Amino acid sequence: MEESPLPIYIEEGTEVPTAKKDLIALGIRQIWTQKTTESRNMATKEKLQCLKDFHKDILKPSPGKSPGTRPEDEAEGKPPQREKWASKIDFLLSVAGGFIGLGNVWRFPYLCYKNGGGAFLIPYFIFLFGGGLPVFFLEVVLGQYTSEGGITCWEKICPIFTGIGYASIVIVSLLNVYYIVILAWGLYYLFQSFQSVLPWAHCHQKWNTPTCVEDTLRKNKTLWISLNATNFTSPVTEFWERNVLSLSSGIEDIGIIKWDLALCLLLVWVICFFCIWKGVKSTGKVVYITATFPFIMLLVLLIRGVTLPGAAEGIKFYLYPDISRLADPQVWIDAGTQIFFSYAICLGAMTSLGSYNKYKYNCYRDCLLLGCLNSGTSFVSGFAIFSVLGFMAQEQGVNIADVAESGPGLAFIAYPKAVSMMPLPTFWAILFFIMLLLLGLDSQFVEVEGQITSLVDLHPSFLRKGYRREIFIAIVCFLSYLLGLTMVTEGGMYVFQLFDYYAASGVCLLWVAFFECIAVAWVYGADNIYDAIEDMIGYRPGPWMKWSWIVITPVLCVGCFIFSLAKYKPLTYNKVYTYPDWAIGLGWVLALSSMICIPMVMVIRIIQSDGSLIEDKSGGSPQGGESVVQRNRECHSVLPQWNFEWRIDQANSYHCGNHDVSSLCERRNLL
Repeated sequence: MEESPLPIYIEEGTEVPTAKKDLIALGIRQIWTQKTTESRNMATKEKLQCLKDFHKDILKPSPGKSPGTRPEDEAEGKPPQREKWASKIDFLLSVAGGFIGLGNVWRFPYLCYKNGGGAFLIPYFIFLFGGGLPVFFLEVVLGQYTSEGGITCWEKICPIFTGIGYASIVIVSLLNVYYIVILAWGLYYLFQSFQSVLPWAHCHQKWNTPTCVEDTLRKNKTLWISLNATNFTSPVTEFWERNVLSLSSGIEDIGIIKWDLALCLLLVWVICFFCIWKGVKSTGKVVYITATFPFIMLLVLLIRGVTLPGAAEGIKFYLYPDISRLADPQVWIDAGTQIFFSYAICLGAMTSLGSYNKYKYNCYRDCLLLGCLNSGTSFVSGFAIFSVLGFMAQEQGVNIADVAESGPGLAFIAYPKAVSMMPLPTFWAILFFIMLLLLGLDSQFVEVEGQITSLVDLHPSFLRKGYRREIFIAIVCFLSYLLGLTMVTEGGMYVFQLFDYYAASGVCLLWVAFFECIAVAWVYGADNIYDAIEDMIGYRPGPWMKWSWIVITPVLCVGCFIFSLAKYKPLTYNKVYTYPDWAIGLGWVLALSSMICIPMVMVIRIIQSDGSLIEDKSGGSPQGGESVVQRNRECHSVLPQWNFEWRIDQANSYHCGNHDVSSLCERRNLL
């Protein structure tokens, strides 16, 4: 209701012009409004002071208070405040640690040699610039623009495609369960490395069989032939399968839990919990060690590797181009899936990390730099790995193709075998497994942080108060640990491979990436998202990103998706054991559990909708219509400067989490 002006007393007989009367009334009204505002602010300050005293004297909060429990927010009735990175270096190192992981070291070099050496770089760079970098930048932009995690950002941008966020959360939740098992294996190897003689270097251990023959004897052809060694095994392989895994006959024989591995898994989960339990303020500090130290170790291993005899042959084997391999569709499938794996996209983690950026942060420049760092690390890792494999092949007198491995086979068989043949094997083993642990650890806790952020953003007013966020993280970590115990049993390796092959497969990631591009470029509007980027960083990126989202990335995703299904082969272990039908069915359930989220949520939203299908129910702009940024600019141009401070709390909900005054502007319908 409009307040009535104060009475104006004028001496009788004095004539006052009407315009002057209005001016006096306006001045008095402004004074009255100012006094009322001051009175209201004074009451708020008193309430705030009382609440601060209550927190100080009664609750006595510790440094462990979660973000959003500030007395200021509680006194003013605001929603819990969102954290921000303390500096841009925190963001850069967190992203670098999140997507530079084990895949860069043990997957890319093997795929490169397997798929034509240097020729593999052709499809790799096509998918990098046509799919990997655009989707990576898109996810960071969505997080920074909306200040929301991997689920709620889609509620703000394109509600009918919120299933993309749920699909990403399902994938990353399954990934977090099995990825950390690799770290448990690495931790076990690290503990075993603190011995003067590495336990996998020689036979005659309690787990060895009579068929065990040391690898150094392979060079003695006469002895090797006299032993008829075709059926003999390596001590490294027996240490891995018979001691570490205690491998059973198949997934049907799950066996008992190996408690040494279970304790290693528990220890890694505890470390992961304490890395993220304080939010981005703790994560941003931990990555200073976990994201930088592996690069130092990788450099040391690279220098050591290229100085070994036989290193040149290994590097030649790694990069020698075979153009004819490009005719094989599998080469292109491997390139596409490697890009999506190594950039940690379609998991919601990059969106969550971007959501902690300040609104005006230049994420475009840094995303390009991070992309160069990621792919460059993969390329350089190949030199470090294949120089050592070349040395090992020469020591054994075999072809490099016979010793080249990928995945766990490289980390826990091939490289430990090579280390055992070097001078000072204990030192190099410790160095390698510390690097392996740190590479995997920061990827793990960054992905868990992304998972937690996405889930907490669904109910921020509840989960960001007190210690609820820490308790919620502990519950998620504990449940993931319990599920992971199935992978540290005697048949755990078969369960691990089932998750790795289906739960976070390239098919799932390609499916999510396709819908991300469709939702943003075709439904929300590529020009609209470019307007948002310009509003944040001050300029519009080149057309490369926009056309990638509109055409190139969807086409690459569809093509790779179709070829992946056409070239699908049922899962086997070590090319010998074939999984039973029920296990294959379980694997497809894991894959479809994420993929089905997108159409399922879409159908639910359509059923629940009262208006047209393209109407934005969240209060935003119509999909494909006038962008939020355009409306914000128009609002800002007509908003009186003297009244702007009063309107801050009513700012556009897309930006209210940023607390950046330059980006706060009320919607037109609130004026």
